[in-house]
Amino acid sequence: MPAFTFPKDFLWGAATAAHQVEGNNINSESWVLEHLPETIYAEPSGDACDHYHRYPSDLALLAELGFNAYRFSIEWARIEPEEGEFSYAELEHYRRMLAACHEHGIKPVVTFHHFTTPRWLMRAGGWMDEKTPERFARYCERATKHLGDLISVACTVNEPNLAMLLSKLLPFNLQEGPFWNAAAQAFGVTPDRLGLFQFVTQPQLRDVIFEAHRRAFDVLHSGPGNFPVGLTLALVDIQATEGGEHKAQVLRRQLADDYLDLLHGDDFVGVQTYARMLIGPDGVVPPGQDVERNQMGEEYYPEALAGTIRYAAAATGIPVIVTENGFSHTGDALRLQYFQAALRCVADSLESGIDVRSYFAWSAFDNFEWNSGYRPKFGIIAVDRATQQRTPKPSACTVLLLL
Repeated sequence: MPAFTFPKDFLWGAATAAHQVEGNNINSESWVLEHLPETIYAEPSGDACDHYHRYPSDLALLAELGFNAYRFSIEWARIEPEEGEFSYAELEHYRRMLAACHEHGIKPVVTFHHFTTPRWLMRAGGWMDEKTPERFARYCERATKHLGDLISVACTVNEPNLAMLLSKLLPFNLQEGPFWNAAAQAFGVTPDRLGLFQFVTQPQLRDVIFEAHRRAFDVLHSGPGNFPVGLTLALVDIQATEGGEHKAQVLRRQLADDYLDLLHGDDFVGVQTYARMLIGPDGVVPPGQDVERNQMGEEYYPEALAGTIRYAAAATGIPVIVTENGFSHTGDALRLQYFQAALRCVADSLESGIDVRSYFAWSAFDNFEWNSGYRPKFGIIAVDRATQQRTPKPSACTVLLLL
């Protein structure tokens, strides 16, 4: 008898993002940032996992491991490499990829924007420009017309609250210093007009992103296809220690509520959780030296997922899709334990009556983790970057142990 009971239509999957696995995404702003002399990136993405060419065998492997869903992103910078110039060849590439998912009994969960932005949009101010929502909706409309009949679930944008979250966790301001100035110069804008999705915390950026989301939501629902649409948020389980209750409440507002409040009427909210955040009277309390951590410095605390699922469901009143959850570590034993504990949280949430519809492990592969490069190992499938050979880890079989 299985340890957990899940609905028959529950989506079991692993997740990736195009720039982190496809390789050679040269028309994106991230490619430029990685190659600046003043870059904050540990290394360039390069070939990544060559998923762009290897997706047929990768999807076959995911199906063999027992997954019935796969969350991935399509790349705006490939589909629209210059403003108004849409690539039929790239749209056909993603159509073949979607078709391959269905051939393997895998439901594709498609993210239309996972951090990366075309270079041309950055030259126009990126996510600080008031015309960006219109441009994003145009891209979504063109992509949906070509791909919509094969999409099972759609996420418009990924983690619009990440920049705000990072600003509370990092000891420095990314919008200052040589990297920021060099990036602005590379795109021909002033530093105050550098609208990088991942790094800007100004309220204007949030307003632009959510206007883009609202427009994309309507476009995606116009078809072809009939699929639920939402967005994903980076949610940490904010817990107050003695004397930290007020600061915790303020942080919940800044990091979660200000975004969750805007999702009423969406088809779902995507919950992406890795750890908790302890708040004391002086602010964030870092994990103690004797606490097990992941490679990102976050505390091993899989139970955080229970808190964020409950919080997101209560705040929005809409279904929850766990679109990312995982643990970066050089070994796999802790990752396997992490998944097992996290899935108990999902099962408990279901039993308490919360409408949770999926669980996606981050990540399908050991991939490019943005400014941290290839050092963090989140993958349930190891990738030899010299040969691109794939090797499933024991944690990849977690789903099989539960079905």
